[in-house]
Amino acid sequence: METQPKHSKCTSEDNLKKLYVSNLGIGHTRYSTSGISELENCQPFVVETLHGKIAVAHNGELINAKQLRRKLMRHGVGLSTSSDSELITQLLAFTPPLENDDTPDWVARIKNLMNETPTSYSLLMMHKDIIYAVRDPYGNRPLCIGRLISVGSMSGKGKKNSETEGWVVSSESCSFLSIGAQYYREVLPGEIVKISRYDVQTLDVVPRPGGDPSAFCIFEYVYFARPDSIFEGQMVYSVRRRCGQQLAVEAPVEADLVSTVPESATPAALGYAQKCGLPYVEVLCKNRYVGRTFIQPNMRLRQLGVAKKFGVLSDNFKGKRIVLIDDSIVRGNTISPIIKLLRESGAKEVHIRVASPPIKFPCYMGINIPTKEELIANRPEFHDLAKYIGADSVVYLSVEGLVSSVQESIKAKQENQNSLKTNKSRVRKIGHCTACLTGEYPVELDW
Repeated sequence: METQPKHSKCTSEDNLKKLYVSNLGIGHTRYSTSGISELENCQPFVVETLHGKIAVAHNGELINAKQLRRKLMRHGVGLSTSSDSELITQLLAFTPPLENDDTPDWVARIKNLMNETPTSYSLLMMHKDIIYAVRDPYGNRPLCIGRLISVGSMSGKGKKNSETEGWVVSSESCSFLSIGAQYYREVLPGEIVKISRYDVQTLDVVPRPGGDPSAFCIFEYVYFARPDSIFEGQMVYSVRRRCGQQLAVEAPVEADLVSTVPESATPAALGYAQKCGLPYVEVLCKNRYVGRTFIQPNMRLRQLGVAKKFGVLSDNFKGKRIVLIDDSIVRGNTISPIIKLLRESGAKEVHIRVASPPIKFPCYMGINIPTKEELIANRPEFHDLAKYIGADSVVYLSVEGLVSSVQESIKAKQENQNSLKTNKSRVRKIGHCTACLTGEYPVELDW
């Protein structure tokens, strides 16, 4: 379910207690990027089918949602919300022509959905005592599986190979530890996984058309994911640190110290400092009770978030030249008041280094970047961005630098695996979606 303050009663302690007797469930905490953020669009969606109720929760945004909406309505299916997730639910409830009335073929239904829309979605479907975990063929949005083990095993007091007490699925592996689970593996692009109380079973893997490479969202590494999450066999923290090291190679500057706009840019700042041989020093402290400014739904809330977000550690940098590392500059609303704050507090120089390339294009696959006009990289001010935001200099990481930082570890592991195989024809193509940076979308958009 999407968590919003006015709907907090849905997750009250009394309501949660009703779930204690259950052994199966799905939920949702993602902010909306498609459809209105209202109660009727909250997930999971539950519908009655010929074979009983199904519940569906989904992360992503369907690139051909308008076309699917029209198609369902032509088949007489009524839609009551503006959510992509309802489209997915209704497509799954639709009976395939070759299915027997008394035996639901959920794999066929899921494959039909995947044929209807190639991306972008990771989803869970619950039917009776089974959960199906599905990732689109391009793997654009993350999905991984965790293994519930005993508390004694988590603390190291249990058996080395502890028994599995259950299974969990999440967009990010960082959620597992807090509920007593261990990371098991990712759901692969195009994979349909059946999860019961006792095991995890791959039912099918739907290939991408034309042998296209996968297209995992590269912005998950840059900003959205928590640093302790694991994607594609590597920790996000390590990727961000490599981005900082690459940024130091591409954009060195004479300075006294390296710091960061906390907290997601901290690994990149540490990597930059290590590579260029400068000390890493904290100059800002973050108010942990304020939400992330990038995902606030309107400009006023974003600006108010900036004003309340940071405190200054002025004793650490008075009279010194600062290299301030940020993970991204999307709209430019956050960084300018920060630079002003640092200068007023005694900074001699403030050089901005951004550990990702400029975002120039909207995302139509689940990230809230709705228009080109509001992106700083597309505005006239970008041609003299340093002057506009009040910095001494501004340099972004190149697209090539970001891609190499993300793929370095993946390629190394793949080469190591290939050296152990006699058949090298099954090498998986490595790919990432960089559409918001380059305008090159992994699939043709339906507009």
